[in-house]
Amino acid sequence: MVGNMLPLERQQQILTWLEEEETLRVSDISVRLGVSEMTVYRDIKPLVDEQKVLKTSNGITLVPQELFPSNVCSYCYKPTKSRLSVQLIKVNQQVEQTCCAHCGLLRYQDIKADVSQIICQDFLKGTTISARMAYFLMHADINLNCCEPQVLIFDSKKQAEQFQLGFGGEIYSFEDAIKAIQNEMNGEACCQPKK
Repeated sequence: MVGNMLPLERQQQILTWLEEEETLRVSDISVRLGVSEMTVYRDIKPLVDEQKVLKTSNGITLVPQELFPSNVCSYCYKPTKSRLSVQLIKVNQQVEQTCCAHCGLLRYQDIKADVSQIICQDFLKGTTISARMAYFLMHADINLNCCEPQVLIFDSKKQAEQFQLGFGGEIYSFEDAIKAIQNEMNGEACCQPKK
């Protein structure tokens, strides 16, 4: 039932509707989700804070992609770092860049129907690999000064396990890494310090 959705699920639904319809009224979102307008305002506040949506006189609209240059993360708007960055290549041939695997996986989940490829670099070797075939190490005891939870990418499970022996953490496949990040984020905005 739509009314029983978690805030993060409602936010994802709102973003999906915006991608399809461009603008939405708060009253329409309230009816569709079966929640109060106050709940809708609480749900869209993080989306506005993260600059994913803009408030308009009639409601909300998506932030136009052309406002953000390719050297800015399309998820959290931090500068992209070539070593950690992830590229999402859309079916319409547009390319989005994220600052790290954390943001790349979350952005992919937001727009996966529009993504033909998601590519990244192996953390140790720097070789270009498909993220769908990679292994992701979360919670390693290494500080890269990027988004939390930090996610490192490896093209081989053996190398991920060897790195894990020295630095700890948990290894995930592509789909499991997305779920693990979403569960840990629990509806919080990206890149905010833990309370």
